[in-house]
Amino acid sequence: MDIWQAVRSVFSKYATFAGRAPRSEFWFWILFTTLAGTGAGIVDRAIDVLIGYHFGGLAALWGLATIVPQLAVSVRRLHDTDRSGWWLLLFFIPLFGGVVLIVWFCFAGTRGYNRFGANPLPPAPGPRHRERGQ
Repeated sequence: MDIWQAVRSVFSKYATFAGRAPRSEFWFWILFTTLAGTGAGIVDRAIDVLIGYHFGGLAALWGLATIVPQLAVSVRRLHDTDRSGWWLLLFFIPLFGGVVLIVWFCFAGTRGYNRFGANPLPPAPGPRHRERGQ
């Protein structure tokens, strides 16, 4: 999955908390939202400097527009590691909770089915067998 497929996937599942999300979808979404949010902040600051009017609205609008899909993809990512979405509440434990969540988000998802559904990744191709005489 490339970055644009991940962004399309997350936006198409805007408020879908059921199912699973692979690592690539989650981390490409994080990259995209971080870069877009930074860009919105830069534009806000440029408006402030050039016009002298403190706007600050683009970054705030971006944050509001992406908070629900961010929560949804985070819950689906936890589901991929066979953990309940309620574990996302660890975020509210200073330092420890965020570190634990980042580690869990980095783990590979469970193979095959788990209690949250099918593996979102296609099955890996089997080993190639060499033909006799080669």
